[in-house]
Amino acid sequence: MANLFSGLEALGLKNLSNMDVYDEKEKEVKAAVEKEEKQPFDEADYIYDKTYICPVCDKKFKSKTVKTGRSKLERIDSDLRPVYQFVDPLKYDAIVCPHCGFAALSRFFKYVTSMQASLIRSNISSSFRGIKEDKEVYTYDDAIVRHKLVLVNTIVKKAKTSERAYTCLKIAWLLRGKAESLEETDKDYQKQVEALAKEEMEFIKNAYEGFEEAFSTETFPMCGMDENTVTLLVAELARKIGKTEESGRWISKILTARDANERIKAKAREIKELIQEDKNS
Repeated sequence: MANLFSGLEALGLKNLSNMDVYDEKEKEVKAAVEKEEKQPFDEADYIYDKTYICPVCDKKFKSKTVKTGRSKLERIDSDLRPVYQFVDPLKYDAIVCPHCGFAALSRFFKYVTSMQASLIRSNISSSFRGIKEDKEVYTYDDAIVRHKLVLVNTIVKKAKTSERAYTCLKIAWLLRGKAESLEETDKDYQKQVEALAKEEMEFIKNAYEGFEEAFSTETFPMCGMDENTVTLLVAELARKIGKTEESGRWISKILTARDANERIKAKAREIKELIQEDKNS
């Protein structure tokens, strides 16, 4: 094998002249990556069981979640739905206690008052029959049911309007995700897509109504979003349910806001174009 470092002996580095450009560790890592890329995708490889303590019944349980760094963002829909390659983390955002029926989005799971816990025990736990956690992964149907249980919990515990709206939005995203996951060769494909789109729109409508109300009654940040982001979201939700004039007014707020960054304003201009397309169609 040729000595790539010949000539360095004069610099006193003779002992380094036989170095390999790519050491064995790097070769092993490269080989492992190539092997992983060749293997067929298995969602279970991206998931693990995380342990929680229920704030309502104080019992331990496990819920599936996506491993950190395993999801790669592909795009963001106009209503801020993140779309990922391979596995959809949205399916795993509802944490459900299999013992008492308490359920919440991960963002809100820890925040339960004693009064809310009492309401959940009286109105949900008393009749809850349990939920199976024996699957390796959650299907979209599993995720939708789990998130609807979250929505029931938000109503029972009298959660903030924004939390209810955010949950409705998440369910709408899941319904869209399910529709996108269907194959055209599936039985009754078109019928399923239309039914899912109709149900999605119902949740979009509820999300819009909730965020619109919360905008004037709650403080920011709201569900992790600042005022301009929520304004953008409300504008797009309004457009989706046919309230184009209302959507336009929300968009104007962003375009004239001094504290709105260029990224938000660029998205606002995109929605403004969509509004115009809707009017022309």
